[in-house]
Amino acid sequence: SNPVFMLDEIDKLGSDYRGDPSSALLEVLDPEQNSTFRDHYLGLEYDLSKVLFIATANLLEPIQPAFRDRMEVLRLSGYTTEDKVVIARSHLIPKQLAENGLAEHHLQFADSGLLALIRSYTKEAGLRNLEREIAAVARKVAVGVARAPEGSTLPTVEVDEAQVTAFLGPAKHFSEELLVRDRIGVATGLAWTEAGGDLMFIEVLAVPGSGKLLLTGQLGDVMKESAQAALTFARSRAGEYGHAPEFFAKNDLHVHVPAGSIPKDGPSAGITIATAILSVLSGRPVSRRVAMTGELTLRGDVLPIGGLKEKVLAARGAGIARVLLPRLNERDLLEIPEALKAGLEFQLVEHMDGVLPLALAAPPAAAKKTRARARVT
Repeated sequence: SNPVFMLDEIDKLGSDYRGDPSSALLEVLDPEQNSTFRDHYLGLEYDLSKVLFIATANLLEPIQPAFRDRMEVLRLSGYTTEDKVVIARSHLIPKQLAENGLAEHHLQFADSGLLALIRSYTKEAGLRNLEREIAAVARKVAVGVARAPEGSTLPTVEVDEAQVTAFLGPAKHFSEELLVRDRIGVATGLAWTEAGGDLMFIEVLAVPGSGKLLLTGQLGDVMKESAQAALTFARSRAGEYGHAPEFFAKNDLHVHVPAGSIPKDGPSAGITIATAILSVLSGRPVSRRVAMTGELTLRGDVLPIGGLKEKVLAARGAGIARVLLPRLNERDLLEIPEALKAGLEFQLVEHMDGVLPLALAAPPAAAKKTRARARVT
């Protein structure tokens, strides 16, 4: 009477006129009540207190709060690229070779080929799509082996980056890359997605208008509120950047987040939006080698965020040099392996006053004067 019940993908539970399964499970999961659980079909009481319930979910937000309150939440981060390479070599490739009737001398994967498969043909926290792509390559090699004349010796097919393209066609996914140069009004943020971390560019442009804030890029309600808070903070500091209050009455600010077909939400873009707005006000470009994440308050305080490991991996893969993080996320930073942090400079900030000197480059005019002075010297 002590089985393990596995409730998979509970964040996909629906709730409509046909009922709410998560509400029906509340008594089952509550240790204070489930010792006398009554099954309404059988009409009998049954002791469920010794049953171990394990539930899985990709997202916590859709889960009913009362249901979530009865569970202990354990967060498991997705695999890193290095993890995927090791798992592919030790498990996925041998499995697909066996399933397709191939031996090791028929098909081998170079490191460059595996990395190309992972980065350009899959975009996920797990490994399902990676196994599908490896299987697709193995099937095509198996066809060649089956068509070869009996008794002939075939050369080993070593799959490198070029061979991956030949087998699978053009790349299916493209990770965000660094900007070509520093730009005024364009800041680089770090986002968490179901498939892992990613770069997110925030673009801001001031145009003649009547003081409106225009938001585009399929933003959610929380992200829209973050943009409003960032604008209010920027208006409170406009005088420091040589702009009178009338500037906002005569100009509209347009905030856009590219990849408009993808919904975006969350508060962690607050300091990125504020940095892009203040870049426009000051005329100072944002350094393209700096990425940031953090929630912003009206007072300018930087609050902690989630998904730090995935965001750090995204910054590392894109070639970011400096990452700005909330001071309160320092404890999460300590849990990330040193190998994943190699090559990155982390700056912990508590207020927007600490963000701007690290993110904004010198004004173009000042930079020209500096270079001219250096030439004279």
